[in-house]
Amino acid sequence: MQRATSSKELAKALEFAKRENLEVAFVPTMGALHEGHLSLVAEARKHTPFVVVSIFVNPLQFGIGEDFDKYPRTIEEDAAKLEAIGVDVLYTPTVNDLYKSNMEITAHAGSIGEVLEGGDRLGHFDGVLTVVSRLFDAVKPKYAVFGQKDAQQVFLIKQMAKVDYPQIEIVVGPTIRDESGLALSSRNVYLSEEELKAATQISAALRAGKTASVASETGKIAAAVQTAETALLAIPQAKLGYISLVDAKTFEPVLDDFEGPALLLAAVVVGKTRLIDNIEITF
Repeated sequence: MQRATSSKELAKALEFAKRENLEVAFVPTMGALHEGHLSLVAEARKHTPFVVVSIFVNPLQFGIGEDFDKYPRTIEEDAAKLEAIGVDVLYTPTVNDLYKSNMEITAHAGSIGEVLEGGDRLGHFDGVLTVVSRLFDAVKPKYAVFGQKDAQQVFLIKQMAKVDYPQIEIVVGPTIRDESGLALSSRNVYLSEEELKAATQISAALRAGKTASVASETGKIAAAVQTAETALLAIPQAKLGYISLVDAKTFEPVLDDFEGPALLLAAVVVGKTRLIDNIEITF
């Protein structure tokens, strides 16, 4: 595995793919890698054998009082995991290399970026889209792979790519969960033993919402949201950020007569740790 810490080193590391006429698949991460991240590498390999992974904790997507300074940074452990599964290039740019002298927001998420996660974390998605665009410009992939757990982020990246990067295919890997159903997240390391037990109830609440919608003969949408909300509010040591049902194709809230795939989304703060999850429901 080659390692690159600058755009110049990255260009050199990509020479092999160019010489061998190999398409590049790209998996951007913030590190603290777990099986969910590694599954995205496997997803990337379904499209091309040449895979680039980046690790960069992006300051532009963290708000005041968020966990930028304490976000887990385990670069050498991460590198060992990636090398063990045969990643071709690990790109770990510095802030100066990626942003040069212009560490400013250059991409805007629009109205969908201002609700749900964006409503609670103002400017978050503008920061995400800005760093993703910088990484796309540096890596120049054919495929870029993201996880379904971050459903709103994936939607917004797809929207940006349609306009600014039509040559890049956005690939979405499924949410990876532990045996309890908890969605894997780098932030799970913050949880105490008791908080971890509480966090496992998030996915159970979403599943209960889905089950209620299927069982209901009328008011399926209300049944999904209300059942999930009741279960989430009952989780000890937890505070509900939001619960929402949106059209999977537009991310707009669904109406009572909606038909098609929808996403039941939730954000929950367990202890001091913000966790998100979602589940698909077809109406």
